[in-house]
Amino acid sequence: MAGFEVISSKSPEDLQSSIDVPRTNEDDDCPVEEVRLTVPTTDDPSLPALTFRTWVLGILSCVILSFVNQFFGYRSNQLYISSVSAQIIVLPIGKMMAATLPSKPIQVPFTKWSFSLNPGPFNLKEHVLITIFANSGAGGVYALNIVTIVKVFYHKGIHIIAAFMLAQTTQMLGYGWAGLFRKYLVDSPYMWWPSNLVQVSLFRALHENEKRPKGGHTRLQFFLMAFIASFAYYLIPSYFVPSISAISVVCLIWTKSITAQQIGSGLHGLGLGSFGLDWSTVAAFLGSPLAYPGFAIVNVLVGFFLMIYVALPILYWSNAYEAKRFPIVSSHTFDSTGQTYNITRILNPKTFDIDMEAYNGYSKLYLSVMFAFTYGLSFATLTATISHVALFHGKTIWQMWKKTTATLQGHLGDVHTRLMKENYEAVPQWWFHIILIAMVALALWTCEGFGQQLQLPWWGVLLACAMALFFTLPIGIIAATTNTAPGLNVITELVIGYIYPGKPLANVAFKTYGYISMTQALSFLSDFKLGHYMKVPPKSMFIAQLVGTVLASSVYFATAWWLLTSVEHICDPSLLPEGSPWTCPGSDVFYSASIIWGVIGPLRMFAKLGIYPEMNWFFLIGFLAPVPIWYLSRKFPNQKWIQYVNMPIILGATQSMPPARAVHYLTWGAVGIFFNFYIYKRFKGWWARYNYVLSAALDAGVAFMGVLLYFTLQSYDISGPDWWGLMNDDHCPLATCPTAPGVVSEGCPVIR
Repeated sequence: MAGFEVISSKSPEDLQSSIDVPRTNEDDDCPVEEVRLTVPTTDDPSLPALTFRTWVLGILSCVILSFVNQFFGYRSNQLYISSVSAQIIVLPIGKMMAATLPSKPIQVPFTKWSFSLNPGPFNLKEHVLITIFANSGAGGVYALNIVTIVKVFYHKGIHIIAAFMLAQTTQMLGYGWAGLFRKYLVDSPYMWWPSNLVQVSLFRALHENEKRPKGGHTRLQFFLMAFIASFAYYLIPSYFVPSISAISVVCLIWTKSITAQQIGSGLHGLGLGSFGLDWSTVAAFLGSPLAYPGFAIVNVLVGFFLMIYVALPILYWSNAYEAKRFPIVSSHTFDSTGQTYNITRILNPKTFDIDMEAYNGYSKLYLSVMFAFTYGLSFATLTATISHVALFHGKTIWQMWKKTTATLQGHLGDVHTRLMKENYEAVPQWWFHIILIAMVALALWTCEGFGQQLQLPWWGVLLACAMALFFTLPIGIIAATTNTAPGLNVITELVIGYIYPGKPLANVAFKTYGYISMTQALSFLSDFKLGHYMKVPPKSMFIAQLVGTVLASSVYFATAWWLLTSVEHICDPSLLPEGSPWTCPGSDVFYSASIIWGVIGPLRMFAKLGIYPEMNWFFLIGFLAPVPIWYLSRKFPNQKWIQYVNMPIILGATQSMPPARAVHYLTWGAVGIFFNFYIYKRFKGWWARYNYVLSAALDAGVAFMGVLLYFTLQSYDISGPDWWGLMNDDHCPLATCPTAPGVVSEGCPVIR
């Protein structure tokens, strides 16, 4: 399931008040107040940007983050390392290189080119480009989920070149859309991309001269201490006692009660009283809570509690949709008898599509009630985002867009646009056009060639590209002004599911080309705006993004292919040894989605031929949900807390479930509230100085220990001591049991 997006916490009035009438050309400061307060209006064009240090540290950051994120992507706790970690770590390394490397120019053989290993002090522009490289490595390659389900879930082969080109083309297509709309979404001073201001602030803070406070530590010293502690501690939950990653107290007390374990299990139930003593449990699926604003954490927790402790118990114990036949929390698919759906019974082995005669003679597809309800909430989140943005930000967006078109027609801009045009050569538009044409052609070859292993015909590729092209500008305007970006994953699955049902790989390939290429375009545009604010030469930005994307896609692919072909029984918990972390929870959900939307299709799932047609009402529910909040915020403008109630976040709070479970939300929320409310209020100076540094150190420590353990011990099948704590579970075996009378499930008592 798709994760939630954090939407700007500002009220419409706040946003409106920050947009001023454009100044004259003599006084051309940015018309957006937040930008004026955060982004410097000076530039030094003499500073080198794409230096030897940039290439070395940028490529290293890109490769390490790509490898680590894909490596952990197949593990029980999918730790995600953001580019902020690299942003903090490379600063002292860059300064050390500037202090130690020789500055004598080096001549490139057989050319007139020369370069210096040390062109001067490590500067801000180098740091920005290295972070752009790191962003490429931190972004993930969604298409590799397709490769994973083909190889280890459907047990079919896929040509290595087809798999590689799928990864590259889905990541690179976004360059085309970004190039087409760069003029509107980057050059305009009214398209300000709020999330970039956090990065700008962090860059400025890191490059300020820092003196060690009396009795305290510098940020680097604090990072090293926290990193060593995290690195050493992770040996315990990752090797010796995996069970402390999820401790369910209720299950340890009531060892023979199905209901008690359903309520208490943090991994398979409601998680009441469960917790984890492992940073990867905290940050695995939702990201580091230290990096989230407090209002977003509260909205997520409200949505989580309403779903897990109100809606889910009512639905399950009232036996809605035959809920008691299946586990209370599960991402798997089931037949009418409560058994795992045998997909091989309805798939034609030659054509790899649905056999309708076999399907009609077998069973309709059932989901756990939580999984079905989560899909309903995903529908609601999509329409709620549109409604929320229209109500709270619609007037602002429209005024910004009118000013954008007027500004561009008059060739005017703010001080940042003027400085960029005066000092640097723009990226030629034909660079983007060539990439777009080449990637569309390669995408067509990837899907039509190799025996049509991906099932998606040429018209499907073009339709997916058309959808991405159509939505990039309007969603880009929303993202650039409100800090939210509605995803296309649900819409793309619906469209291809109705047009071309029964083809699982066609469905996921269409979704990836349509959804991810637009997402990549927004990421590229956001990075371009960051470079715009930091006065990085546009061509250097383009080269860093291009090389970083190709390199990251290659490393992600190589890591995935290596693990899929070297880890025995990867993604199959029933055959993996005790304590093995290679359970692939994310790919498991992706596989289920390919069955739901691809094999069975929305017509036989969420329409009149399916079990869950009522889920379509969530489109209307989501669309109407922000209306009362908007009305109350206008009715009671002095009640500021109302403006922080965000229905898209509340409705989309549990979109990470599955693969995330209750214990992940509870520990994430507890840590987030502690740091972003208690520490922030009582020790604001400490929070401002060390909060993000601590987050990066905890992530980095876990990542380095996890990789070290695999290469030194786990790859040689050397597991931890064989004892009770080695189980990579929460010791709640009955939580997955059905409670309907007569349903047989392995390891569960049959209810009479």
